[in-house]
Amino acid sequence: MTEWSDVWLVVPVYNEAQVIGDVVRHARETFPNIVCVDDGSRDGSAEQIRGAGAHLVRHPVNLGQGAALQTGVNYAREQAGAQYFVTFDADGQHQVDDVVRMLKRLKDEDLDIIVGTRFKAGADTSHIPWIKRLVLKTVVMLSPRTRRLGLSDAHNGLRAFNKKVADALNITLNGMGHASEFVEMIDRFKWKVAEEPVTILYTEYSMAKGQSLINGVNIVFDSVVRSGAKR
Repeated sequence: MTEWSDVWLVVPVYNEAQVIGDVVRHARETFPNIVCVDDGSRDGSAEQIRGAGAHLVRHPVNLGQGAALQTGVNYAREQAGAQYFVTFDADGQHQVDDVVRMLKRLKDEDLDIIVGTRFKAGADTSHIPWIKRLVLKTVVMLSPRTRRLGLSDAHNGLRAFNKKVADALNITLNGMGHASEFVEMIDRFKWKVAEEPVTILYTEYSMAKGQSLINGVNIVFDSVVRSGAKR
């Protein structure tokens, strides 16, 4: 048993063979339990995951990040001793030190879920690509629910939550709109939520994969549709 043996990291993976092995190996230095969901990758992601020592679940076709997260949480919550869960990106943007800090708060405070934020008051956001800043601030502006819950960065993929949240989690939006669905469930189930300032490492690799204008428009569209349907 280790300090973090009751924690499971859930990592959605789609064509991340270039980096996923290093990401998993680094995270496993602190967290022994990691499940990676290979969401229909066409490269060598699965082999890299196995080689790094993580649990591997595979989708035969690409279903989207929301579906991969739900599959991973389904797997993790059935494992013996699992009490805390973290959604963690495969591209190296998230920092293990941030996860440790979030989990310590989750264990010490009366909270159900902690969401990472890049936008706490006074934070330097100059390193965040302008498209990303525009998209994320637009999502918050268009979502009364997000503002009511006091969330400034609802589309941050780094989240830590307890088993109550994991057992009730039911993501139905397969794509990037799943983040707005998280917010909706926080509100609907009255989960106790807080934010934690985190550092997102923007590399040439991660920016090339995830910062397109089309991707940003899709996030805003999914968020507006979700907010309008379930407000």
